[in-house]
Amino acid sequence: MDIDTDKLDAAALAILSLTLLDGSRVWKGIDWDVTDRLYQKGLIENPTSKAKSLVLTAQGLELARRALEEQFGEG
Repeated sequence: MDIDTDKLDAAALAILSLTLLDGSRVWKGIDWDVTDRLYQKGLIENPTSKAKSLVLTAQGLELARRALEEQFGEG
Protein backbone atom coordinates (compact mmCIF):
# COMPACT_ATOMS: atom_id res chain seq x y z
CA MET A 1 0.00 0.00 0.00
CA ASP A 2 1.26 3.47 -0.86
CA ILE A 3 0.97 5.94 2.00
CA ASP A 4 0.59 9.70 1.59
CA THR A 5 3.21 10.80 4.14
CA ASP A 6 1.90 14.40 4.11
CA LYS A 7 -1.49 13.14 5.31
CA LEU A 8 0.22 10.86 7.82
CA ASP A 9 2.29 13.76 9.15
CA ALA A 10 -0.80 15.97 9.49
CA ALA A 11 -2.61 13.21 11.38
CA ALA A 12 0.43 12.69 13.61
CA LEU A 13 0.49 16.42 14.41
CA ALA A 14 -3.22 16.35 15.17
CA ILE A 15 -2.74 13.43 17.54
CA LEU A 16 0.35 14.98 19.14
CA SER A 17 -1.61 18.18 19.73
CA LEU A 18 -3.97 16.27 22.02
CA THR A 19 -1.13 16.10 24.57
CA LEU A 20 -0.32 19.83 24.51
CA LEU A 21 1.17 21.31 27.66
CA ASP A 22 2.89 24.65 28.31
CA GLY A 23 1.40 26.09 25.13
CA SER A 24 3.39 24.18 22.50
CA ARG A 25 5.08 21.18 24.14
CA VAL A 26 3.80 17.66 23.37
CA TRP A 27 4.88 14.16 24.41
CA LYS A 28 7.39 12.47 22.11
CA GLY A 29 5.78 9.02 21.73
CA ILE A 30 5.72 8.82 17.93
CA ASP A 31 7.76 7.11 15.20
CA TRP A 32 11.21 8.68 14.58
CA ASP A 33 10.69 8.82 10.81
CA VAL A 34 7.58 10.92 11.36
CA THR A 35 9.33 13.27 13.80
CA ASP A 36 12.24 13.65 11.37
CA ARG A 37 9.84 14.66 8.56
CA LEU A 38 7.96 17.06 10.84
CA TYR A 39 11.27 18.66 11.81
CA GLN A 40 12.41 18.94 8.18
CA LYS A 41 9.11 20.66 7.35
CA GLY A 42 9.62 23.18 10.19
CA LEU A 43 6.60 21.94 12.13
CA ILE A 44 8.48 20.93 15.30
CA GLU A 45 11.72 22.04 16.91
CA ASN A 46 14.73 19.72 16.79
CA PRO A 47 13.58 16.32 18.14
CA THR A 48 17.06 14.96 18.88
CA SER A 49 17.36 15.53 22.59
CA LYS A 50 16.94 13.54 25.78
CA ALA A 51 13.64 15.31 26.48
CA LYS A 52 10.54 13.14 26.41
CA SER A 53 8.55 15.87 24.73
CA LEU A 54 8.62 17.89 21.49
CA VAL A 55 7.94 21.56 20.83
CA LEU A 56 5.58 22.46 17.99
CA THR A 57 6.43 25.57 15.98
CA ALA A 58 3.71 28.19 15.39
CA GLN A 59 3.21 26.69 11.92
CA GLY A 60 3.03 23.20 13.45
CA LEU A 61 0.42 24.30 15.99
CA GLU A 62 -1.75 25.81 13.26
CA LEU A 63 -1.48 22.73 11.02
CA ALA A 64 -2.19 20.47 14.02
CA ARG A 65 -5.37 22.39 14.88
CA ARG A 66 -6.53 22.34 11.25
CA ALA A 67 -5.71 18.64 10.77
CA LEU A 68 -7.43 17.71 14.03
CA GLU A 69 -10.60 19.43 12.91
CA GLU A 70 -10.45 18.10 9.32
CA GLN A 71 -9.50 14.53 10.18
CA PHE A 72 -11.40 13.98 13.39
CA GLY A 73 -13.95 16.80 13.79
CA GLU A 74 -17.59 15.86 14.02
CA GLY A 75 -18.94 19.02 12.40
